[in-house]
Amino acid sequence: MRTIGIFCALLLAAAVPALAKDMKASAPEWKMNATIIEACSCPTFCQCFFTTSPAGHEMHAEGHQGHAEHFCRFNNAYRVNKGDYKGVKLDGAKFWVYGDLGADFSKGQTDWAVVTFDRSTTKEQRDGIATILAHLYPVKWNSLTTAEGDIEWVPGKDEAYATLDGGKTAEVRLKRFPGMTSDPIVIRNLKYFGATHNDGFLVMPNTVEALRVGDKAFEFRGTNGFMITLDIDANTAPPAAGGN
Repeated sequence: MRTIGIFCALLLAAAVPALAKDMKASAPEWKMNATIIEACSCPTFCQCFFTTSPAGHEMHAEGHQGHAEHFCRFNNAYRVNKGDYKGVKLDGAKFWVYGDLGADFSKGQTDWAVVTFDRSTTKEQRDGIATILAHLYPVKWNSLTTAEGDIEWVPGKDEAYATLDGGKTAEVRLKRFPGMTSDPIVIRNLKYFGATHNDGFLVMPNTVEALRVGDKAFEFRGTNGFMITLDIDANTAPPAAGGN
């Protein structure tokens, strides 16, 4: 029996390094669990999650009849609950994405976006977040730039809000849509872009969603809004638009 025990111990000792190597090889290079306070110009609930063309908005120009212009102008305020990128911790990092999906993204081509990092994030965290976003939103942008600012991010069951530079640059405020009970209305089993998993869309139309700087500033009230917590990792995420 002692001989058998020694033999089993030797087999286990030989197997452990190989097992550890396999586990290391299968561990994702990066992963992120994050919550978004999100709003856009589409009516509730945003049709972009069901089609490839945003809602039409009646536009009026002097001397011309109104016509419908299609766009989805959005503000997505993020806080990372837990994550890492090549050993760099992302926990607690905040960032913001605002922009416009354009009139038709059926071919994966979108209009413009600006990724704003909270001033407290490090260069290494920003590099990681940029890589992850390329997989979360695997589209090609006509214009994609970065910036930095001060982000305030406050979640809630009944109301939630986020501001960029105290609201001078951008602002999102959400208010829970009344349901049959005091619990939020949740849409489940609906995919969020390239995320591997999400825990459902908490429907909270905005009281305001605005971008207040630049020549593409916008402001909408009473349109789509929600909160969502998602997961994404390098092993299961779709490839970025560039194929990486």
